[in-house]
Amino acid sequence: MNATLKITRIGNSAGVILPKELLARLRVGPGDTLYLTEAPDGVRITATDPGFERKMALAEQIMRDDRDILRALAK
Repeated sequence: MNATLKITRIGNSAGVILPKELLARLRVGPGDTLYLTEAPDGVRITATDPGFERKMALAEQIMRDDRDILRALAK
């Protein structure tokens, strides 16, 4: 999908209006949060927190390494 977005004045700020096709593709709507991250070729907009995957991988590693401790705590 290619889209051209125009910067629009919103009060003292500026913003862009996202086409409904892009909103549908991202599965977001008014009030949802989007995340902007730098990429080698510019910027990337996603609906998922880019840090979440890293945090989950760390949590899974801790759960594997400390399985016996966690099992004892669960009793």
